[in-house]
Formats: sequence, C-alpha cells, structure tokens
Amino acid sequence: MHKPTLFLKCHPRVKDGKEHRYWSLCENRRTADGQRFQRQVIYLGEINDSQKANWIKQIEVFDQAQEAYATVALFPEDRVATPLSGPSIQIRLGEFEVCRPRQWGACWVALWLWRTLQLDEFWTERLPPSREGTQWRLILKALSVYRLIDPGSEWRFHRQWFDSSALSDLLGPDFQLGCKENVYRTLDKLLVHKEALFTYLRSRWEGLFEAKFDVLLYDLTSTYFESDPPFPEGDKRRFGYSRDKRSDCVQVVIALVLTSEGLPIAYEVFAGNTSDKTTLEGMLQKIEKQYGQRQRIWLMDRGIPTEETLEQMRQSKPPVQYLVGTPKGRLTRLEKKLAEQPWVQAREKVQVKVHEEAGEVFVLVESQDRLQKERAMRQHRLRQYWRRLLEIRELKELSRDDLLKKLGAAQAQAGRAQGLVQVQVPAEGQAVNRQTFTFKLLRSKLRPWRRKEGRYLLRTNLPRQQGAQLWELYLLLAEIEAAFKNLKGDLRIRPIFHSPEKRIEAHIFVAFLSYCLHVTLRKKLQALASGLTPRAVLEKFAAMEMVDVHFPTVDGRKLIFRRYTKPEKDQAILLQQLKLELPPQAPPQITAAKKLILPWPK
Repeated sequence: MHKPTLFLKCHPRVKDGKEHRYWSLCENRRTADGQRFQRQVIYLGEINDSQKANWIKQIEVFDQAQEAYATVALFPEDRVATPLSGPSIQIRLGEFEVCRPRQWGACWVALWLWRTLQLDEFWTERLPPSREGTQWRLILKALSVYRLIDPGSEWRFHRQWFDSSALSDLLGPDFQLGCKENVYRTLDKLLVHKEALFTYLRSRWEGLFEAKFDVLLYDLTSTYFESDPPFPEGDKRRFGYSRDKRSDCVQVVIALVLTSEGLPIAYEVFAGNTSDKTTLEGMLQKIEKQYGQRQRIWLMDRGIPTEETLEQMRQSKPPVQYLVGTPKGRLTRLEKKLAEQPWVQAREKVQVKVHEEAGEVFVLVESQDRLQKERAMRQHRLRQYWRRLLEIRELKELSRDDLLKKLGAAQAQAGRAQGLVQVQVPAEGQAVNRQTFTFKLLRSKLRPWRRKEGRYLLRTNLPRQQGAQLWELYLLLAEIEAAFKNLKGDLRIRPIFHSPEKRIEAHIFVAFLSYCLHVTLRKKLQALASGLTPRAVLEKFAAMEMVDVHFPTVDGRKLIFRRYTKPEKDQAILLQQLKLELPPQAPPQITAAKKLILPWPK
C-alpha cells in the first residue's frame, strides 16, 4: 500500500495587483488503480517571502525566551531579509515536522455543549482549585467529555485517552491532569452537589428548550460490575434481576426521572437486589421535596407501582396523578366488561377501548404491529422449545436426573412459552424413553394466548379523557427507554470497575452529566434532521485533528504552528446548520534559542 507523503504546497494568488503566497500542508495519495492525487491536510495561511516590505506578511509569534508576543517577518532560508522588513526569521521549509496529531473536533463540540448548559457557572463555586493549583472543575469537564466521546475506564482516560486528545489545548495552555489520584479525588468531591445540580438543570432545560414539568417519566435499569463478592455490610453491590443478562455479576439499580421531552431531572442509585416496586414511594417524596408540591402526571411501566402505592397516590391531597401499564392478569378480569365497549380508531393499525371503574380509567390498546411482533416471538420460542424437546428425547442412555437438568435449561430459554406445552417425565426409577418422556401442545391455552397478543392495558386516575389521548401520552415512555439505551450504549456506563462505593456512585454521576450533554446535542439536532444522532455528529467531528507543525529556523530555534485541520464539506455543513463558528487558529510560537554549553575547565 502506498504510504502518503506530506509536503508544503504554495498557492500563489494575485490580489489587487500584488502577488501573495499561501501555504498548506498536503499529502500525496494513490488510489487502488494507481492514480495519484493530493489532499489538503491543514491550511497554514500566508507566509510571504518577498524582499519588498509591502509584500511581507507580518505574523505574530510567541517568543518563549521573552515570554511575550512579537511581530516578525518570515523568510525561507534561501531568501535574505531586507532592512525594511524589521525583525525577521529565516525558516528551513524543507525540514518541517508534523508532531502530535490528536483528536480535536469532537472535544470542541463537547465543550460547546458544556458552555450551552453553562455548567462552568455551576461548578466554579463548588469545585474551586486546590491550594496546590489542581483544577478540579477542569478535570470533571474532561471526564464528562471523555464519557461523551469515547467512554471507558478512568484508568484509560488518564493513561491513554487524554494525551491523544486536544483537551489540554482547549481547556487552557497550562492545564494538565497530573497524577491519576487527581482523577479519583475529583470523583470524591461530586456527590454532595447532586441535588443542587438537579435544581440547576431544571432551570437550564426551561431556559433552553422551554421544558414542561407537568409530565414525568419514571423507570429503572441496572448496571453490573467486574468485581467479586463478598462486599461490606450495607454495600449496594448485590446480585439481583439483571436487565443486562449478566446474572453472574453483582449490580446496582438506577432509577431515572425524565420530563416528557426526555430531559433528565433526577436519578437515584439503589442496591442491586432492590425490587422495582419498593422504589416508587421514595422517589415521589424525593421529587416533591426537590421541586415542590404541584400537579404532575407520572408515567410508569407496569412492573413499578403496587396496588397499595396506587391507592396512596389516589388518596393523597391533592391526588398524585398517574398513567401506568397493567399486568395482563387484570386484562383477564376486565375482559367481559371491556368486550361491551366499542373500539375507537386511535391511529392506523391501533385501536382502543375505554372502561371506567372505581375512580380509575382503563384503556385497552390493540396494535397490529405489536401483535405481529409478539406472535413472531412466541412462535420462535415455541418452535425452539419443541425442537429441543425432540433432541432430548432422541438422546441415548440418558438418566432421569440428566433429563431434568436439560429440560430445566430448555424451559428457562423458552420463557413463558414453555407453559403452552405439557411435558410428562418418567417417574423415579423409570427409564427415559418415548413412552415415559412425552409432550404435547396445549391448544386450550394457545387460543386465549393468541387473543391477548398485541393487546395491553393502561390505567389512570386522570379525569375522563379520550382513550387515544391517553395512549399517545403513554407512548412518551419510549423516551426513557432511549435514555437507558444511550447510557449503556453511547456512554458505556457498564461495566463499573471501582471498588469504593462513593466512587461507584460518582462514576454514575459523571455518566449522568455526560448524558445531559448528549441530550442537549440531540435536542439541537431535532430541528435539523430526526435521523441525525449525537453519536453520528461526534464521529463526524472526531475526524478533525490538531497537529503541531515545527519549522526549524536558521538560528537553531523552532517556529511552531498549532493548527486544527480544515473541516471537510460535510463537517462545514454541520457547522453551518448548528450555527457554530470555529475559533481562530492559535498564533504561532517560537522556541528559545539554544544555549551554548561549554565544557567545564579542568
């Protein structure tokens, strides 16, 4: 494969009768069929080598020896400066070096999101620098950007990622992470500000996106650890129902509260063995304490509220309003009463029925798309289970104990579909054969199962409304499912590698902060194209790099241009659509002259 070679390319142009020379850093490339082409990597601007004073390009550089900016003229080494040019530097164009390519564009976008949320105003007072000058606020900012762009462990952040990014350039010329303990000490300072951050974010969501807080979405998920028990008494790392399909790992449960627009306003961390049903009452009190008592509608999935909690919500003064899913067992009990109600078309392929009873409104929803999905899933699992039963029956010299083990594994994989098949196993002491191990499909159970496919039941204590409106409102729960998907996918909140419980929660805190940046970018993109995701935009801008271009001078110094690459066409379009303007390129710097070191006299 042809390796691209870098070179300086001059672009002479005539403006107002004067010749100007503009320079860019380019590379030669070769296509698969052998054709050569040139690609501009960085545009360096004008370096004027004319001997005439009015043709000289005046460039401001930073003199490291004088620690000040100076105005000098640049000349190639084969040109001689004139007295009219004033202070000048002769550079060796043929000996330039390109150093430290690092990711710049996505970091710059992430910091723009940070400024959009005005998070510096929040953290400046709460995370002041240490007496030694450690900038805790900037370390937190770097951690949040890292979690948004290329998430991983805090160890990887310190040892690898930070130096491969341009964050040190964007956060300030003197900013450095320091030792890895600084990263962990930053995490230790965060949790005391959690409630204050929630209140601050609420005001920012209202100011940026005119967010409403009369409808709140509530759901829970889990995230696991790559660590082994036992743990101290009271530690939140526990085995429990794993939504990550990692029952072999300890976990914690995360409860999240969003607005109807999908904007996060609160979260809480529970022990990994916490039941969803035990969390709702405490979260209701937390939100009321945090944001005051007002009329709100809570949207939840069917596994969260208990009958006792819903009764408390109805009896409270004023009543706490809710719209929740309902287990299918209640659908069976209300089936006759709902059969008396007419179907109402809510949307194409979706129809609803409404039934009012004991101060609650029940909405039966039938979706053709959901019916096809549930039926295909049921048929797939049933076929898979039936095929496995046939395989087990054909095994030779199979003991009864081995049969029960294999049967249990097959039933666990089949899930609820295994209830549609009646299985008879041999009695104790009987041999396993076709006569003692039999199974058949229960068609009497299959028929009511088919009737319920594609149907689900909602319940609410809202005043009587149209069933279609209630169903449309319930669909907002998709926002919280998308939030969990982004936290576990784009932001990679799992697995967690920390051991101290305080840092475990701080890791989740940083992920929450990064999700706030993520959702801000998503809201900005919604008006441009609904299919354009934050991850796609960040990956586009990640292609913009920053490099240092070193030009040696004839007097032994180096002229250093620190430049980010020119945006490609698609990046420029995104910048225009987002109404973003790239910052000016940093002024060049020039190193101090090398000192002559004489040998020590004998």
